[in-house]
Amino acid sequence: MITPQDASIANEKLCLMAPIIPVIVVEDPAHAKPLATALVKGGLPVLEVTLRTPAALEVIAEMATVEGGVVGAGTLLTPKDVSAAVDAGARFGVSPGATDTLLDAVEQADLPTLPGAATSSEVMRLLERGYTVQKFFPAEANGGAPALKAIGAPLPQVRFCPTGGVSMKNATDYLSLSNTLCCGGSWVAPKQMMIDGDWDGITKLAAEAAALPRS
Repeated sequence: MITPQDASIANEKLCLMAPIIPVIVVEDPAHAKPLATALVKGGLPVLEVTLRTPAALEVIAEMATVEGGVVGAGTLLTPKDVSAAVDAGARFGVSPGATDTLLDAVEQADLPTLPGAATSSEVMRLLERGYTVQKFFPAEANGGAPALKAIGAPLPQVRFCPTGGVSMKNATDYLSLSNTLCCGGSWVAPKQMMIDGDWDGITKLAAEAAALPRS
């Protein structure tokens, strides 16, 4: 069983591996290995596969075999999601929000998880439980980098991975903040590039994202 404090330590290490964590939606399991290989080659080793498609668990299992990659499961909503993600080989989890039921499940499953928060009250509640590394979601809809900076003023002990509306154009706005460890973004794995098999193009996008400066 993992404690919230140990989960936060583990997730901070993951977040510091690259400035961007790809948020991946994959419909075809055949894309899993070449996509993971392309992203890792480009300098983005931490991969979040969202549980939004029927293929997601199979994709996690396939990506878990790619050397140099650290694969996790996003969109964790229920204890069943947690169990399935762990069985598929996920090494970390990400959730859009947080409930006691979900947090109990990830802790029991020994799965380091980035719990989502959108308001100061939600951040404080997670901090009270011991989570000092959290996901700020949906970032742009919640006021973007200015809102995250404002939250950081009274809560400097919490650090974030903002996700939701983050792009190559605004990522540096977040990464320049002292309370941002990294960002989650889907632009590095476009659906059409996967369909076209343009793995070199995805590697190029990953390399550009990996080169983004952090504070």
